Amino acid sequence: MTTLLRIDASARSSRSETRALADRFINQWLSAEPDAKIVARDLGAEPPSFVSEDWIAAAFCDPAQRTRRQRELLALSDRLIDEVEQADLIVLATPMYNYGMPAALKAWVDQVVRIGRTFTFDLARGDRPLEPTLGGKSLVLLTSSGEFGFGPGELNAGADHLGPHVGTVAKYLGVERTDRIAIEYQEFGDRRFAESRARAHATIPALVSRLCGARLGAAG
Repeated sequence: MTTLLRIDASARSSRSETRALADRFINQWLSAEPDAKIVARDLGAEPPSFVSEDWIAAAFCDPAQRTRRQRELLALSDRLIDEVEQADLIVLATPMYNYGMPAALKAWVDQVVRIGRTFTFDLARGDRPLEPTLGGKSLVLLTSSGEFGFGPGELNAGADHLGPHVGTVAKYLGVERTDRIAIEYQEFGDRRFAESRARAHATIPALVSRLCGARLGAAG
C-alpha cells in the first residue's frame, strides 16, 4: 500500500489551480490503487507557526535534556516530520508567490528540515556537514504561476525561485526523484493559460501510471 502525503500551500480555498491539479492527481492514483493511504496537510488553511529563538534552542537541545516547554514547542514539528517519514510519495501543490514559495510553505519547510530528525550535522564531514537521514521517497511538484517563460533563454529565465528552492530542500525530505507539472499564464487568463492548464491536467494520467505502476510492480 502506498502512502501519499498531499500538501496544499495555496491561500485560496477555491478557484485554486494547484488544488485542482492535486485533486486530479489523487483521484487518478486512487483509481489505480484504491487502498492507497492519503494524508492531507493544508498549509493554506492552517499555516504552521514560524520558528522562533526558543524553537531553535529546543531543536538544538539534547532530546533527553529538553524541558516540557521545549517539547511543546517542537510538537507541531514532530507531527509534520512524522507525516513526511510515513510517506512514500509527497504531492506538493503550491502556487508561485512573488517568484518563490508562499510563506506558509516556507514555514512548513522550516518546521520539517530539522537537525536530529531529518538531517544530522557533523563537522568531521568537512565542508558538507549536513547529511539527510530520510530516503526512498518521490515528490510530485504541482505549481502555478501568473507569468510564464521561466526556462533557460526565455522571458523570465532565472526568476523561478520556487522550483529550485523545493529541489534544494527535497533531499532533506528523503526525496530521490522529483516530477513537476506546471501551469503558467494564470494572470493573463487568455488562450495560452487555457492551453497550459489543459496540458498540465492531461499530463497527470501518464505520470500516475508510471509512478504507481513502478510502485505496484516493485511490491509485486
